[in-house]
Amino acid sequence: MKMELSLETRAGLPDALRVLVDEYPRDGWQAHPNFNAMVQFWLSRHVMFRTLHARLETETQSFLDRQITFEVYAPRLSHLAGTLLNELHTHHQVEDNHYFPRLMALDDRVAWGFELLDADHHAMDGLLDGAANAANTTLHTQEAGPFLAELERFGRLLDRHLTDEEELVVPVVLSSGFVG
Repeated sequence: MKMELSLETRAGLPDALRVLVDEYPRDGWQAHPNFNAMVQFWLSRHVMFRTLHARLETETQSFLDRQITFEVYAPRLSHLAGTLLNELHTHHQVEDNHYFPRLMALDDRVAWGFELLDADHHAMDGLLDGAANAANTTLHTQEAGPFLAELERFGRLLDRHLTDEEELVVPVVLSSGFVG
């Protein structure tokens, strides 16, 4: 397995894992006959994660720009951060324990990619903890600058992971007809 491709350093999936996404490019996914409700739901979760992250950044910047007060910002921060972090943690557990082991068995050419994604999830545990700690610090100190910096780093790595996961999982599903 090629685990030197850490979430922190990679710019995308390596060519060896792109074999199926090259056969099933993103722009044709929804039209494919094996694009099913499970894939649609799973992708919608990724959209939700990206949307929650973007809202957190927007709310935090609005607070820093004094467009909203701390009394308005604090409950939004608590709700949005709690939802994002809890939902991501649950999502990763379901993938690691249910979907990835089954998807891994469907195509030997990309099986090690699911180990890479599992390693991402372990790396993201630290990111989730860091984001939670930064949010809690902001709630206690009313200093949001460090939290915004943490959000920017978190968002970059979250998007890298979600994009790579999509480009591995969806083509495996499309090629195999996996329904979950």
